[in-house]
Amino acid sequence: ARGKAAPGARRTQGRTPNRKVTDYYPVRRSSRKSKSELESCKYFVISQLIFFSTQQIDYIDGKGRGVIATKHFNRGEFVVEYHGDLIEITDAKKREAVYAQDPSTGCYMYYFQYLSKTYCVDATKETNRLGRLINHSKCGNCQTKLHDIDGVPHLILIASRDIKAGEELLYDYGDRSKASIAAHPWLKH
Repeated sequence: ARGKAAPGARRTQGRTPNRKVTDYYPVRRSSRKSKSELESCKYFVISQLIFFSTQQIDYIDGKGRGVIATKHFNRGEFVVEYHGDLIEITDAKKREAVYAQDPSTGCYMYYFQYLSKTYCVDATKETNRLGRLINHSKCGNCQTKLHDIDGVPHLILIASRDIKAGEELLYDYGDRSKASIAAHPWLKH
């Protein structure tokens, strides 16, 4: 015999058997996570964070109530959910008309597209969820992002840059209409 074949090696007629690297070395499995595994972990973490608060309410001169970070946030990190009733645009327009009748009510409605349909998160009702109280700034430190949980869109705010503890949380409301700026001059800044 020419040589002993390694266990599991294939014999060919009259030739030296073909050997595989795994005949000599054990198979190593990577501990790195695939992109889909990383996305799944990120999805789970954000889903859990939606229900915990890392902010506090404070009075901000010239603005009224605002939200202050109670911890440091890294760029891209989940900050808070803009939580309220998720409704379709037809119901949202009806509610908006009702809110317009009473200026003391205020209006905390956020319109967005999801799966080719327009929705609104109506956060007008007072709750212990703080996303509705984050003030406007064209140069905000947060930005909105849609996060799907079991087919239901959740509107979240993530840090658009590093945010220090004690800093006011701000995002751009995106409303540049003349009527809105006339009614709310602070939208200019």
